[in-house]
Amino acid sequence: MPMKGLTDRMLRWQTDRLGELAVEDDGHTVRVRPELVVEIAYDGLQRSTRYPAGITLRFARVLRHRPDKPAAEADTVDTLLATG
Repeated sequence: MPMKGLTDRMLRWQTDRLGELAVEDDGHTVRVRPELVVEIAYDGLQRSTRYPAGITLRFARVLRHRPDKPAAEADTVDTLLATG
């Protein structure tokens, strides 16, 4: 069953891909090279004290992975705040 836009197939692929990008794994947290770009749809921004940027995406869902887009061209939190 899809969850947050991820099909089982997409989730398996993404898990494998993130494993390939891993640079550190302490058994609890895996740090990866910032190379995987994911297109996310959302319904709005909401203030949140839970996250360092102070916002969260409402009803966020994965649309697709973007192998055509390098991580350097991905939107940032600053972009969201400027357009939000």
